[in-house]
Amino acid sequence: MTINTKKQFFWSKIQKNLLFILLVLQFTACTKKETFKIDSFQTKTGWGYTISNKDKILIKQSIIPAISNTKSFSTEEEALKTAELVVNKLDQNMSPTVTKNDLILLKIKL
Repeated sequence: MTINTKKQFFWSKIQKNLLFILLVLQFTACTKKETFKIDSFQTKTGWGYTISNKDKILIKQSIIPAISNTKSFSTEEEALKTAELVVNKLDQNMSPTVTKNDLILLKIKL
């Protein structure tokens, strides 16, 4: 009979350890979210933005996208608002393209 209680003790220890390991793995999987860094930079005619991940630049936008003119953003705030929109799209696994309608909704001066 002592053998049976030792087996039960052994299995209960293993179950507790497996449960702990599964909880730790689930916690790390949930917190593993890629973070994007937004920076603004000044151009000759205005402002632009960069979006980077792990010190690698993914997007460098020096002109306003989706318009026919090659014009930079008027203010740093406009560039950063547009960059935040692009990051939100990337976080939702959407295409990071910006439309003219997006710019109008953000109240970007075209």
